[in-house]
Order: sequence, then structure tokens, then C-alpha cells
Amino acid sequence: MDSIKIRGARVHNLKNISVEIPRDKLVVITGVSGSGKSSLAFDTIYAEGQRRYMESLSSYARQFLGLPDKPDVELIEGLSPSIAINQKTTNNNPRSTVGTVTEIYDYLRLLFARIGKPHCPKCGKPVKSQSVDQILAQILKLPEGTRFILLAPIVNQKKGTHKEIFDRLNAAGFVRVKVDGEIRELGEKISLAKTKKHSIELVVDRLIIRDGVRSRLADSLETALKFGNGIVFVELDDKTLTFSEKNACVDCGISLPEISPQLFSFNSPKGACPKCSGLGKIFDVREWSTMYEWMAAVHDFKTTDLPEDVCPACHGHRLKPEALSVLVGEKNIAQVCDMSVAACQKFFAELELDDTDKKISAQVLKEINSRLKFLCDVGLDYLSLSRKSATLSGGESQRIRLATQIGSALTGVLYVLDEPSIGLHQHDNQKLLATLKNLRDLGNTLIVVEHDEETIREADEIVDIGRGAGKNGGEVIAQGTADEIARVENSLTGDYLSGRKKIPVPETRREISQVLTFNDACKNNLKNISVKIPLRALTLVTGVSGSGKSTLVEEIIYPQLLETDLNSLGVSKVTMIDQDPIGRTPRSNIATYTGVADHIRKLFAETNGAKLRGYKAGRFSFNVKGGRCESCGGNGVLKIPMNFLPDVYVTCDVCKGARFNAETLEVKYKGKNISDVLNMPVDDALEFFANVPTIKRMLQVLHDVGLGYIELGQSANTFSGGEAQRVKLAYELARPLGRAANIYIMDEPTTGLHFDDVKKLIDVIQRLVERGDTVIIIEHNLDVIKCADYIIDLGPDGGDKGGEVVACGTPEEVARVENSYTGQALRKVL
Repeated sequence: MDSIKIRGARVHNLKNISVEIPRDKLVVITGVSGSGKSSLAFDTIYAEGQRRYMESLSSYARQFLGLPDKPDVELIEGLSPSIAINQKTTNNNPRSTVGTVTEIYDYLRLLFARIGKPHCPKCGKPVKSQSVDQILAQILKLPEGTRFILLAPIVNQKKGTHKEIFDRLNAAGFVRVKVDGEIRELGEKISLAKTKKHSIELVVDRLIIRDGVRSRLADSLETALKFGNGIVFVELDDKTLTFSEKNACVDCGISLPEISPQLFSFNSPKGACPKCSGLGKIFDVREWSTMYEWMAAVHDFKTTDLPEDVCPACHGHRLKPEALSVLVGEKNIAQVCDMSVAACQKFFAELELDDTDKKISAQVLKEINSRLKFLCDVGLDYLSLSRKSATLSGGESQRIRLATQIGSALTGVLYVLDEPSIGLHQHDNQKLLATLKNLRDLGNTLIVVEHDEETIREADEIVDIGRGAGKNGGEVIAQGTADEIARVENSLTGDYLSGRKKIPVPETRREISQVLTFNDACKNNLKNISVKIPLRALTLVTGVSGSGKSTLVEEIIYPQLLETDLNSLGVSKVTMIDQDPIGRTPRSNIATYTGVADHIRKLFAETNGAKLRGYKAGRFSFNVKGGRCESCGGNGVLKIPMNFLPDVYVTCDVCKGARFNAETLEVKYKGKNISDVLNMPVDDALEFFANVPTIKRMLQVLHDVGLGYIELGQSANTFSGGEAQRVKLAYELARPLGRAANIYIMDEPTTGLHFDDVKKLIDVIQRLVERGDTVIIIEHNLDVIKCADYIIDLGPDGGDKGGEVVACGTPEEVARVENSYTGQALRKVL
């Protein structure tokens, strides 16, 4: 088949649509927020592709994976196994890094294990192999009368019963072994769990340092080295010494363990720093007075939110000193990982090796270099391999997965992507597009949900969903190339592609009379810069990815503003409107967050039906007993545990998903019960409550920021980062202005927004500034940047090559700066 044929798709708000998508092409699905793009791309096409692939697996494999529900669609033909690359894949595991996610770190471990040059952790000199005589001399230096056991390592953390090993050692005449730290007799029956890892050391001899011991020690030492494959342990009362025929410092008497890939793994006991267990951080529990508070904090917050200190033993490098003393090109593995991807590329390109090491490392270096190149190709050359996955933005995480997929070189796959251009400067956009086309040219189909104009214009095929959001969306408005879409009068996307609609450049910029100055900013890659933030104006902080925007705004400006006495400047508070979830539980929704739910409950409590029954406002909350359905606890669904199978969620058979009990649902306002109201999209509720000013005011602002399609009772944990941020923005806008103005800080509020939604958002932000507020935004979207009163452009590039102020001033002034990538892009739109 040369296309994916879809008939009768009815997932969410899709209106029984039928569409044909060409295979082996770059296809963009676009439309306003809530129009049904993700419902078609992810919830229909990807979900069915994934389901069919899982159906082909054995029943044994499926019991661990769980078979997803079949999407509500009559027919889909021409599907391939599908892979979703979305923005909700950031790994919050503190052990996960850019290096581990891309598998580059695995190859680095192999490289250092095979051609790394060991050095003494104490004196730094290259270590040499120790002869039996040298080891013997080191042991004989122990104080007179020292008792010790000579052990030969046989098994190190391997699964199995190891019965054949015990039989072989017993037959060789040995008497004892040390199994998992316990001395056992070889003559007895030693039973080990087959599925657990075990360590076994052969007890070669028990000795005391005294006259005449040399001869016996020498014989026993040779035996231990023979059975221990060149390694011997000398167990004292308070510590264990390790000696090796392979690596040891003669001057310091320090022996290094066997150099294997595990030695460089911070997830393995062999390599992890024992102080921090390979995390690089020591989490401070002293701020909580009880263990209960500590556990509550761990449960409620990500580890990145907890107070932490750099590990004093490994200084944040996560590994044992023995691992950090192995060098390639005069650098250890942690130093290589701390470099940016671009610097890493340069390091390996200039790495000088002898002929032997070149032959050994050729294939490994090829894999490392190819993966580094893929990261550069998707605009992530500024990241370091040691960067924690939890600190990556959604866009960065998505592009890392994209680079990993390119490295896998699969063909015949259906990739579904969710706005891969998020967080990417126009300067880097062409790199991303080239990567997507490369993936397509390998023989794959790419379906991309996207709003970026450049990506839309470069697509082989565009599917425009709309025309509006929610009940006003869910239809295929237009399909074809960018030029064909532009000619469709009913297409909002076509309106902006053709120029029929556009976001205008402001005729004038606001006069700047008062500024806040921030001097000597030098955190992360910022190079001791000073910047000015105008008050009562719209300031945009711009620059390529990794140039230092977030560091400047979120780690320098925001903390300093919190510590500044702003009353004298006529400013009452500083608020960070970020993309973090507005609630941590499924019970949180747009109505509860904004406070609309309180007014709705009071309204229902004032109806005659409620007064006759004596119901108060609390009766109309699904979070407290009384009015909610107690069968499902107000959730509307029941969770059925399935032991080793995934949990199953079924609609509550008592309330039928309404969340409230029958008595509560009998109370109605204008013919609707409380469940009906919570199921209303914001736009419908705005019309329904048109005569209730307290409710209408908030709903109108939610509509203005482009959230008219979201249901009042929709769980907040289903919101995207951009939706959560716009809910917060609406909440702030709806609040009455106090005696003084506010300062608002936002990070890429255009995430997930169509051209038409961006226009609405700009109008809302300008309303904040017009009433006297100061707005500071980190942004790449040119339509927002061109509307700024003042721009701070950082760069010129990312990582080590960033962190400087390239240009500042009005958009027109920045556009005249030749070495500003933002300025170059602005010239085309001003």
C-alpha cells in the first residue's frame, strides 16, 4: 500500500472523519489547539499501530505489556509498527543522563575499558602491572602480628547456583569459600538462589605476619593469583586490600581492580561512588524534622526539587576514584561527559592514538561519533552527556529520542511526533527539518503534529483539522501542499499561510522610563553579563537553544527579584508562570484551579431544589463525602487491580461516570445538573453562565487565552505544559489588580499554539502590560518577538559558545545587528 487509509474515526471530538495519508512521506497535521490533531495522530493512528503490533506478540509477552484499547474507528489500512516521539517522555530518574539515554555512555565505558590508560588515584602516575614479588613485599609491610585471609575472587555478582564451581574447588582440595560475605565449608551442601546475583571468593589461606611466613605466603599468593585470574584479596579485620598482577602503583602501593566496562558504570556497585551510590548528589534530609515528612516530600516532589549537595567524595562525578583515574587522551570519562556534544565531537576528532589502540577502538569510536553527529543534527550540540534527563525540556527530550531513532536506522516504521520544533530557534530549524527528511528517506512514514510555519511549508503533505476547537473542530478542513492549503478559504491555517490573516507588528513601541539592572551574571555558561529589564513593558529574552536564556531569567533574574524590595518601584509581586502541572492528582481540574468551581457550587446551593433538600455548597463537590458517588469515590471510574496484568479502569456502574450520587444530580440549574456543567467545554459554559458575572469573568479569560475547548472537569494531569501555563496566565489575568502592578515571567507560552492561538495569546499578554504589569518572556516564536518593546538576545551560539549579550533594544534595533541569529530572522518579518 502507498497510503494509510482511515475511515470513520470518532476518537474524542473527531466527527466520523475519513482521510488518506501517503506513506513514506513527511506529513504534518495542523490546526488550532483542541481541534483534534492529537486525537487523529496519537489516539487513532499511533494507538492502532501499536495495538496491532502488540497483538502479533505471544500471549506470554502481552501479559507484561498490556493490550491497549481499540480506538473508535471503523477501518485503518496500511499501518506499520508505530513509534511515538512525544514531549512527555522526560525521565525523572536521577540516574538517567543524556549519555545513558542515547547509549553514548555505554560506548564510552567500552572505550575506556579497552584503551584507557590507568593512573594512580593518589599520586596520578601511570600504574604498572605488579609481579608476585611486588605484591608479596606489599603484604609483608603489614604490622607484625596482623591476621589476614588470602582470598581469590572466583565469581563476581553473577546469577546461578554455581554448583559446578563448588564441586571443582572441592575436588582441587580446598576447604572453604566465602559466599556473599559468609565463610562456608566446601564439604557442606551450599544452595544458592538461581535468580539472584552472588559473589564467591576462594579461601586460599589464613596467615599471621611473623618471622618465617614469607615462604608459605609466596606459595599461597601464587595459588590465589592463579585461581583469581591475577587478582587477590587480603582481608583484614577492618578492610580488604586488593592486589592485581595487572594494574598497581608501586610508589603508593595502590592496586586497581580489573578494568572492565562495569568499572565506569555509576549504576553498578563496581563503579559507583560508595558515598552517593552513583547519584553524584547527597540529598539533605535535615530540613525535615521527621522521617514521615521526608517520605512525604519524596512522594510529592521530583528528586530535582529536594535539597541536595554535591557529593564530597566524587565531586558530582558519580564514580569511584579508580574509575576516574583511567584516562583516554588525558581525560577521564567524567571529564568527557561534562563537555558539550560539540566539544566532544572535536575531542574525538583530534584524539591521537597508537596503531594498536586505533584498531581496538575503531568500531567503538565510529558508533560514538555517529551518535554525537545525530545530536548535533537535531540542534542539541550545546548539551553535555552528563546532563540529567530530568532537567531537559519536553522539546529537548523529544529531539534526543529522535536522534536515537535515526541512529537505529530502522526502515518501514511509522513515526508520530508531537511538535519537535518546540524550544528550537529558527537558526536550528533547518537542521531539524533535514533530520526529519533523512528519517523519511530511510523508508519511514513521519506524521508530525506541528504549528511551526517553516515545518508546515516543507512538508510533503498537510492535513488541516478544524476549523475551530472542541465541538467546533474534529473535521478535515483541507489536505495537500502548503500552496494548496493556502487557497482553501475555510482553513485558518490557509488564512495565515496565504497572508489573508496575520499577526501585525505594533505601530509603536512603549516608551521605557524605568529599568531594573542585573549585573555580573555568571552562572552556568553566562559570561559575567549585565542586562536591563524595563518596567511596565514587554521584554523578550531570545537566542538559540543553550545560549543561556533560562539560566538568565529563571536562575538569575527571578531569584533576585524575589529578594528585592519592589514596593518603591510600584511593583507588588513577582510570579513565575511556568509549564508545571496545575495539579498533581486527577481530581484537579480547570474549575478547581481557577476557583470557578466554588462559584458554581454556591450557585447550585442557591437553587430551590438544593434549598428544599437542605444541601449546602459542599454537596456539589466530588472531593468530599455527601454528594459524591461513594462507589467510585467521586472518580467516575473504578480501578480494577489485575496483579501481573495492567490495572483496568471501568466506568462506575452506579453513577455511570457522573461522579455524583443520584440525589445530588436531581438538583438542576437551568436544566443542567452539576455533572452536566463539569462536562461542558469552557466556551459552552461561557454561554451558559453569561448572566453570572463572577463565573463569566474567569471563563472569558480562559476563552481569550485559547482554552475554550477544555472541559471544566477535565483532569489537570491530562493537560500539556502549554495548556497548564495558559490556565495560570488566565488565572493571573482574571485577578483584580492590586494597589501596585506585577511582574510576570513566562517560558515559551506559545508551546502547542496555532497561528490563530498565538494571536489571541499576544492580545492577552498586551492586556497585562497595558494595565501596568511587567512581562518577561523566554521565546523563539517570531510573531511574539516582533511584538516586544525590548529584546535581550543571547548567544551567539549555544553551550560554551553562548552566554553573551549579542544584541539588545527594540526589535528594529536587534534586526540591524549582523551577528544576531534572532536579528537575521526578524528582518524577514518586520
